[in-house]
Amino acid sequence: MTTDRIRIGFIGAGGIVRQRHIPGLRAVPGVELAGVVNSSPESTARAAAEFGIARRFDSPEQLIASDEVDVVWIGTQPYLHSKLSIAALEAGKHVFCQARMAMDYEDARRMYNAWRKTDLTANLCPPPHYMRGDRVMRRLLSEGFVGKPYDVIVRSYSDQFFDPSKPLHWRQIGHISGVNTLDVGMQIEVVHRWLGYTRRVVAQAVTVIPERPAAEVNQGRGQTKVERPDTVTVAGEMENGALFSGLWSGVAPFGAGPNAIEVHGSEGAIRYLAGMDTPGSGQILAAKVGERELREVPIPDEGARSWTVEADFIDAVRQGKRDPEPSFLDGLKYMEFTDAVFRSVAEGRAVDLPYEPDST
Repeated sequence: MTTDRIRIGFIGAGGIVRQRHIPGLRAVPGVELAGVVNSSPESTARAAAEFGIARRFDSPEQLIASDEVDVVWIGTQPYLHSKLSIAALEAGKHVFCQARMAMDYEDARRMYNAWRKTDLTANLCPPPHYMRGDRVMRRLLSEGFVGKPYDVIVRSYSDQFFDPSKPLHWRQIGHISGVNTLDVGMQIEVVHRWLGYTRRVVAQAVTVIPERPAAEVNQGRGQTKVERPDTVTVAGEMENGALFSGLWSGVAPFGAGPNAIEVHGSEGAIRYLAGMDTPGSGQILAAKVGERELREVPIPDEGARSWTVEADFIDAVRQGKRDPEPSFLDGLKYMEFTDAVFRSVAEGRAVDLPYEPDST
């Protein structure tokens, strides 16, 4: 492979791949949309025709083995991420994998171990949540704006699953999504980036609506069991000494408005309100001890982080950077947290982290 010309092979070209990744890659000089394989020959043909992709493959294995592909771009659901990523890495291909990383911690560990054996670039799709003000948050926290952190709070409520007549979503099916539920992993990825890891969690979860119409309801399958919780609450302790509180719900009418990540400490507080219109928008509010109220912290255009995911990945490949953010290690850590949440729910106890000290 020459770094002037990078050939992308897509396994799964729906959803975010069509909406963001393909347009983003088309804007990068020297990138070629070299191949695609979807879930059926018909959808593969449609994607190839729609986006001018050079070759249609009959299977993921055929695409991964092709000498015409330098990067395997995985846009499938989580149950295939580990299998496809490991195969691509073993074939000498760089990997971009859609979030969430894997089915559970062990699945993510296999991906991570496979990547560590190579000198290849591997990247996970980042969450758009809190992206725009990411650099401002990092600066404030690194400069000690809040002092010693006391409390870290994540609140992510929506009404996406409030309607019991809404068909089952694939994210609510265990053998497809694994332990991933709601946007637990996405939010924790952000918390890890800003504040470090958690060393203990205890969680409760409830499936408020236990059955829903199947996604194939028109084919007469009727009601189907919901296998992932509708609402999750997590209490934890972070490595920095702060207490962590995480609140997630997909059955919260009128709940989305005040979603935020908050940090309260010995010298001040920061509240980053999630933007509901444009991914990564929103406001950062902050105050030092002694001030009367929170005030808005500007996110200057020159310091704002925008969606440059595709260009950033290609730059990493060209520069030989193996672990652009979020890396497979970042993914392993958020999968570890998510896995611990569900282990706590299943076993009714607190779970200590990390699972494997000093093993990374």
